[in-house]
Amino acid sequence: MSRVQLALRVGDLEGSIDFYSKLFGAEPAKLRPGYANFAIAEPALKLVLLEGEPGQATVMDHLGVEAESTDQVNEASKRLTGEGLETLTEDDTTCCYAVQDKVWVHGPGQEAWEVYTVKADSQTFGTDSAALTTAATCCNSETGHDARPEGCCA
Repeated sequence: MSRVQLALRVGDLEGSIDFYSKLFGAEPAKLRPGYANFAIAEPALKLVLLEGEPGQATVMDHLGVEAESTDQVNEASKRLTGEGLETLTEDDTTCCYAVQDKVWVHGPGQEAWEVYTVKADSQTFGTDSAALTTAATCCNSETGHDARPEGCCA
């Protein structure tokens, strides 16, 4: 099953966790310092909450499509490249407390999209990578997201 991912940067992580737990009738699937994600069955959605500056308004951080396998990520990468989109692939990258394979693209408004699969859980958030400074600026301190832990965000 594929599902759309919405990653939000929130000024009140605890309040947001409480709100989205009530809205979707589900508790976070993963809860770590400065981070929570919900794996919602209906509607099929991966909601990621990333801690921002206290009191800041909630903003979209990035969008994604969670795939079931690395093969599906590779197929998406080939398809997107074939459509003339600039892509950046990351294999075995650690971000958002998970080991992932992914491909990044940007929409016409520079919104960052990732197609990714989670291969394993991780005890660390992750580290900066080439994707963060080139194709996926969502996690780069140059975008004003200094309060966020280093790494990418799935």
